[in-house]
Amino acid sequence: MVPRPAATVIVVRDGPHPIAPLEVLMLQRNLRADFVGGAHVFPGGGVDPGDGGPRTARLCVGLGDDAASATLGVASAGLAYWVAAVRECFEESGLLFACRADGTAISFADPGVAGRLAAQRAALNARERSFLEICESEGLFLAVGALHYFAHWITPVGSSRRYDTRFFVARAPEGQSPAHDVGEMVADLWVRPSDALERYRAGEMELILPTIENLQAIARFPTAQELLDAACAAGEIPTVLPRMVVVGGGVRLLLPGDPGYDAPDGPGEPGGSVEIDFDVAVRIASRAASSERTPRTSAAPVPGRAGRERRRRG
Repeated sequence: MVPRPAATVIVVRDGPHPIAPLEVLMLQRNLRADFVGGAHVFPGGGVDPGDGGPRTARLCVGLGDDAASATLGVASAGLAYWVAAVRECFEESGLLFACRADGTAISFADPGVAGRLAAQRAALNARERSFLEICESEGLFLAVGALHYFAHWITPVGSSRRYDTRFFVARAPEGQSPAHDVGEMVADLWVRPSDALERYRAGEMELILPTIENLQAIARFPTAQELLDAACAAGEIPTVLPRMVVVGGGVRLLLPGDPGYDAPDGPGEPGGSVEIDFDVAVRIASRAASSERTPRTSAAPVPGRAGRERRRRG
């Protein structure tokens, strides 16, 4: 199965904490969701056809398709990932990375603007209007330059649903507050990455493996600006393709660098097969990963290390 292109944005801000104030926006998935229901995730989803093309590119500021494609290492249409991240963030959290023609950032401080865009968001989520139509009717330009490429994950071969996901980081837009949608999500919160990980280890919050690894990566930075500076300075981003292997009749997920990852048949039974409940496999692998204190798959470099320990695949 060919993975579907997808985009996720890790929205951050500096909270009131006197030490390491960096906070990240987390959304809780509906408990009835068909995959990892109840888990806390970052805003994101699949790249839609309307996220690309010349008409959409004309509404983007801060980044063009050539530069976006080069950053992602694709031949063309890379800008669609940025647009998808902006659109999904608006759909799921209500935060909109956009500005007027004069470069003025959108603020929801004006009740009229906030109410009108809330109605537009409801129409978007109801599939009554497209994101492009909303931007054109409101005279909005997408501030794609505010999003910085951070990580790249591909769903393992063998899963029933596969995504080729690009992760971005961005500072939360000024003058806006998140409000989760009432369909896919049931809650939103700002939380320090280290606190989210501790809550997961305590069984108080459900997280999945890519979320855990990215939380561990951003937890190294005390402030939003330090994280964004590191993301801007990052070189080639490693592709993380977890591998599902059969072990004792069950399934394990291995990351690049794990023992047995590069073995022809992995550490499990050579040529073995098993009926895989991928949702269960992800939860089990995520629980195993929760004991890690440092990320094994890092995108942004730690000052002085310059990403020397990255392992690339893809």
